[in-house]
Amino acid sequence: TEVLSLSVSSQAALMAPPSEETPLIPQRSCSLSSSEAGALHVLLPPRGPGPPQRLSFSFGDHSAEELCVWAAKASGILPVYHSLFALATEDLSCWFPPSHIFSVEDAGTQVLPRGGGPLSNIRAQGWAVTGFQHRNDLVSGRLPVGLGLKEQGECLSLAVLDLARMALEKAQRPEELLKIVSYKVCLPPALRDLIQGLSFVTRRRIRRTVRRALRRVAACQADRHSLMAKYIMDLERLDPARAAETFRVGLPAAAGGQDAPGLLRVAGGSGISWSPGEEVLQPFCDFPEIVDISIKQAPRVGPAGEHRLVTVTRTDNQILEAEFPGLPAALSFVALVDGYFRLTTDSQHFFCKEVAPPRLLEEVAEQCHGPITLDFAINKLKTGGSLPGSYVLRRSPQDFDSYLLTVCVQTPLGPDYKGCLIRCDPTGTFSLVGLSRPHNSLRALLAACWDGGLHVDGVELNLTFCCTPRPKGETLPFCVWPRSCVASGRDCSQGYLGHENLGHGSFTKIYRGCRHEAVDGEARETEVLLKVMDAKHKNCMESFLEAASLMSQVSYQHLVLLHGVCMAGDSIMVQEFVHLGALDTYLRKCGHLVPASWKLQVIKQLAYALNYLEDKGLPHGNVSARKVLLAREGADGNPPFIKLSDPGVSPTVLSLEMLTDRIPWVAPECLQEARTLGLEADKWGFGATVWEVFSGVMMPISTLDPAKKLQFYQERQQLPAPKWMELALLIQQCMAYEPGQRPSFRAVIRDLNSLITSDYELLSDPTPGALAPRDGLWNGAQLYACQDPTIFEERHLKYISQLGKGNFGSVELCRYDPLGDNTGALVAVKQLQHSGPEQQRDFQREIQILKALHSDFIVKYRGVSYGPGRQSLRLVMEYLPSGCLRDFLQRHRARLDAGRLLLYASQICKGMEYLGSRRCVHRDLAARNILVESETHVKIADFGLAKLLPLDKDYYVVREPGQSPIFWYAPESLSDNIFSRQSDVWSFGVVLYELFTYSDKSCSPSAVSRHKHFQSLSFPISKMGITVF
Repeated sequence: TEVLSLSVSSQAALMAPPSEETPLIPQRSCSLSSSEAGALHVLLPPRGPGPPQRLSFSFGDHSAEELCVWAAKASGILPVYHSLFALATEDLSCWFPPSHIFSVEDAGTQVLPRGGGPLSNIRAQGWAVTGFQHRNDLVSGRLPVGLGLKEQGECLSLAVLDLARMALEKAQRPEELLKIVSYKVCLPPALRDLIQGLSFVTRRRIRRTVRRALRRVAACQADRHSLMAKYIMDLERLDPARAAETFRVGLPAAAGGQDAPGLLRVAGGSGISWSPGEEVLQPFCDFPEIVDISIKQAPRVGPAGEHRLVTVTRTDNQILEAEFPGLPAALSFVALVDGYFRLTTDSQHFFCKEVAPPRLLEEVAEQCHGPITLDFAINKLKTGGSLPGSYVLRRSPQDFDSYLLTVCVQTPLGPDYKGCLIRCDPTGTFSLVGLSRPHNSLRALLAACWDGGLHVDGVELNLTFCCTPRPKGETLPFCVWPRSCVASGRDCSQGYLGHENLGHGSFTKIYRGCRHEAVDGEARETEVLLKVMDAKHKNCMESFLEAASLMSQVSYQHLVLLHGVCMAGDSIMVQEFVHLGALDTYLRKCGHLVPASWKLQVIKQLAYALNYLEDKGLPHGNVSARKVLLAREGADGNPPFIKLSDPGVSPTVLSLEMLTDRIPWVAPECLQEARTLGLEADKWGFGATVWEVFSGVMMPISTLDPAKKLQFYQERQQLPAPKWMELALLIQQCMAYEPGQRPSFRAVIRDLNSLITSDYELLSDPTPGALAPRDGLWNGAQLYACQDPTIFEERHLKYISQLGKGNFGSVELCRYDPLGDNTGALVAVKQLQHSGPEQQRDFQREIQILKALHSDFIVKYRGVSYGPGRQSLRLVMEYLPSGCLRDFLQRHRARLDAGRLLLYASQICKGMEYLGSRRCVHRDLAARNILVESETHVKIADFGLAKLLPLDKDYYVVREPGQSPIFWYAPESLSDNIFSRQSDVWSFGVVLYELFTYSDKSCSPSAVSRHKHFQSLSFPISKMGITVF
């Protein structure tokens, strides 16, 4: 769903409460004078052939969101669709955030609702408002339309739909309507002029065609809203760029370089794209991939005021920086992305307080849901266990000034659900039938309900528990690892040598070791950390392996890399070695030298790691400074760099005594229900870790006896608040005793950004010159981001292990580490086995094909790496730790049901459909070339044999097929070397066979072929009376 707009003229606006003449009923019209001094006129688009409606306001300071609310009321738009509206200047060059205030001094402005984008969800009045906006743009010539034959045909089709709607509204037959209305009034002016210049015979033929088409449409008996919906969707196909917004920005260059002009484009279907200069746009991220957006002041000053630097950060920590010519332009961009994020990903989140809608801030403060339906509210209560007295507070989906309270009550027949209507009058007081008096706030009204005395339908309602909104809507509240989920890393029983004993953990002995590996005859050594399971804790073995499984499913720069698990003799988890060790140990040694700015950077990186796990739905369960490892200290102008280690044995299998020992890092709900571990537990542990890092002292209750520790939780006590009030508030929110009240990690990152202000300077100690300066985190991260991000220097690609090897090339797991301190991202690197001129050309073609593909179901292209003198070339792709689908099916057959297999098939099909739309034939589709990102997501890989079809043909003939996967080839490919989309469909059928046989080696296509070949040979032998055993 795209964003609708209310366009406001280039002058600023003001608004006051509507007068008695304001037409609040959609059917009434308004004729207020536009010449009043100090008045704002809101013009609403006509919902029919009549003049537009108008609302007038004469005084007051009000937010842009208030204007949208009043316009939505007058237009008949329901609250559930209100978030699709925003305010913009009349030329749509700049959009106002919902929090923008229009003051009384800036008068004489008109506001006109305008719309753009697919709005397939809006019903009734929404279709009327949106459709007439689109129609007026088309017939007035504001929408640029070409005059080619295709565009002419589409405009005539739109005219037929428009005439059909008119006929319904006027209750006339098509023939009667065409006698009084010309079809040309429904066309753009340029096309009208073109038709008028044609010969009489041609014009008559067009008129006859329109009449026949109008009869066919009228015979469908569609209602006017369906016709308007079809009109909007057809119009969007005529002008796809209408739903996207483009911003001209400056792209900051590396140190010493000149900033370059660039473009940013935001579209609902594809997210954010960027381009240096006027080059082809390349995608940066979709909205769910955004973790953080920040606005900072840039040193430059332009005609629109001081420039602003906007930084967008993805989940993989890649950043996009753009310099906007002023604050209004920056807020326009951020407000648009912020709104799309709420529409597509998380309706309760906002990235910056500068653009946060006031109504959303109110909902967050009051723990109130948006305008959700009754069924959704009841489902929330059922998900929470249908506890008597639990309730959901939500905005009314029908009325902007009402709230609904849905309460669960216990009856002799079981749980039942009662509803109460809360009214908010114009003075801001809240009233509820059943309470003796109104209250000045929602919180006060609910407090009165908690005290009892509220009756609905003769049933007394006693409120006990609030079901608060969760991040990303309805997500699974808990994640319990299945018993069959063991580590998917390789069995590393050979090639490891232990050296130095580093001590022991709660269940393991820890050693520093070395990994020996021979690759292509070359010996390689890698320093590793060995965690050996203590023999006396064999009962925790399963949880130990589950921790390894969690780390094997993730690939993120702020998470420790798991090399594998050794099961020969002792159970050993093999991880990368992080040289500076645990954060708590480092702070004990150097805490007096570490400024608050350094600590903020460390905490923010930890929040990024936990946000990554939250997005994956994977709770860590053991967040503390002991589990945070310091990979880089932060000297020489670079920021510090941390990695979160594995969780170890899960709290779900620990005894109460062992859980008590982890207080205050373990969440209180883990002690009450130790068999469940939710994502909210990590937020509590994060809050305790923040306190631990900033306090500089030992955790005050860690040395208490177990009874005192339990008493701390039972009495709902809090850790001593730091003097930094904003930081204290963040810790308090993370360590809320109600899990549902803890913020998401995206919200935590946003709040950490707000701490990097003047307070940041006051609390930072500027004297230690060896540590990172102010904003060092961004300076260090941007050092390499400002260069071409798709060029990887070969010397910085550090080999880790071999992922696969074929006839033509090999794929290695590498870490791209330009700073040389083991903090780079993990990538998969493909290189050729033989690098002749022909192989190089084919490899470059594969790279160009993969570079041009952008789909969620195709492995992502990261870039290329050139050898000395560009004599060699390597392809750099994203690293997917779960490996290929063939091996994944064999490993996890026991827990992959038919539904999961169908999901994989659907995703592969979507990826292949996308390839077909790009005229690309894969030619090597097989389970071994499908990579697994997670248990619910697979991607197509290996484009070594892929071909792009010529524009004038739908097939491709391969002259020299060479070594080819014949058991996956279609018959026409084997006989005539012909490849097309249809031959890929055949290969997809073989992949389906592999899926539902779980890639069993005995059932593989090659094995089945050999078996049938043997049977064909044995038949004549048996005829001769010879038995083959």
